[in-house]
Parts: sequence; structure tokens; C-alpha cells
Amino acid sequence: MPLPLLGAAVQLHHMDMLRDWLFDQNRPLEIQDFVSPQVIAGDTSEQIGAWQKMLAGHKGPRGIHGPFFGLDLSNPDAAIRAIVQQRLIKGIEIAAALEADVMVVHSPFNFWHVLNYTNYDTLRGALMQACADCLSPVLARAQTEGVTLALENIDDTSTKDRADLADLLDHPQFRLSVDTGHADLAHANYGAPPVVDFLTDAGNRLAHVHLQDVDGHADRHWHPGDGRINWRPVMRQLAACAPAPRMILEVRHNLHCLPQTAAMLEGLVD
Repeated sequence: MPLPLLGAAVQLHHMDMLRDWLFDQNRPLEIQDFVSPQVIAGDTSEQIGAWQKMLAGHKGPRGIHGPFFGLDLSNPDAAIRAIVQQRLIKGIEIAAALEADVMVVHSPFNFWHVLNYTNYDTLRGALMQACADCLSPVLARAQTEGVTLALENIDDTSTKDRADLADLLDHPQFRLSVDTGHADLAHANYGAPPVVDFLTDAGNRLAHVHLQDVDGHADRHWHPGDGRINWRPVMRQLAACAPAPRMILEVRHNLHCLPQTAAMLEGLVD
């Protein structure tokens, strides 16, 4: 199957250099100005207004990265989960105001959990239930606004935890995201499955992908091709996905080179 057009994760100050490339072919974009506590907890009307003005004429898919700093979906304290819910619902409201239909949220699962599922036999069930309780009002609001939550692997070493949570929730507005760099870090440092297996095991739950490269040591967010990931099998696996996920280049530096990087990746699929 042919790849869909690759898009980019952007902040407002990136748009002067990327606007023509994103708008000319209506590539997908992911807005990342609303992730920090200082922004999401305050008055976001000015930022929303600036983005609404910038987006005039864009007809491609768009999403936002939801808030994530300190926001653990699996926190066992219901009072703390209530704050997490408030922040995520605020993110959904922002997404709706920007006519975005996807909001990326962070997975709570990590390697310690995997090592201790047998040691603490109630741990996995408690994590799953806490996530379900936390996300219940969030998903209700997401459904009202037509926004899908895409749960991104962060410290995940198991490909099953997020998939099993998606199956437990069984909600039309809850899907999975795979970050290629995060997956490769888990593979390099913890013996997790390789990137292609994260993609494969997500199955038809996969709605969104962050494309970024790493060196196996830190979360570099380098351009694909600048790190250690073998991109040809990754892109072929993505081309085989049905339905096709939204694919977003999420790099930190030299964003002016994104058109060349996208062309390189698109050229890897026969």
C-alpha cells in the first residue's frame, strides 16, 4: 500500500519555515505548544487565536500533543487523577478549538512494571483499572468533541500493555501511537522488542506514529537516518498497516530539512 503523506510536529514559531511544505499538499501537522504545565493550566486563548489565524487555508489532518509532564494516567490516588483528568479535558477543548481530531497522550507503563507483574500479582490489574478510571470522563468528552486519544509508548518495554488497555477500554476514541525513537531506546537498553514489532503488535489499534531517530542512549529526536534505526523495514511495515496511521516527523533540530527527510522516507517504500 502507498504511504500517506508524512507530516510534522510543530510549534507556532516553526511555521514560517514549514508552512508552504505543510499547506501545499495539506500534510498532517501536530501542534505541540500546549504540553507544558505553565501553558495548559493557564489562559490559552491567545495561543489558540494565533494558531487559528495560522491554520487558515490548511485542509490536511491535524492533531495536538496533549499535556504530559507529571500526568500519570495510572496514579493510584483518585484526587491526583482528578487533576490529570482536568488537564487532559483542557487539551481536548484546545484540540476542538483548533479543529484537531487526534490528541497524543503518554503511556504510564514502564520496565519496572514488567519486572514486577509476577512479584506483585495485583499490580497490572491495578494499573489498568486506574487508567480506565482516569480516562472515563476524558474519553466521554473526547467523543463529544470528535477527538481520538492516541496513547504513545514512552518507557514501555512490553508491546502488550497499551494494547491490552485499549482492549479493556474498548472505546472508539482510544487508539495507540508508536514513537519509533522511544521503542528503539527500550530495545537498546531493556531488551524490548524492536521498532517493527511495536508497530506490528499494535495491530489495527494503531492510529498515529512519531517518526524520530536515536542513538540508543537518549531520546534525541534526530531526523530519521541520523541515528541507529533501520528505516527501510520500519517504513515497509507502516506501508502495510491497515488502516494507515497518521505519520508525524517529530524532530527537535534543523526542521528546515524536514522536506528532504520526508522524501527520503517515502522513497524507502517500493
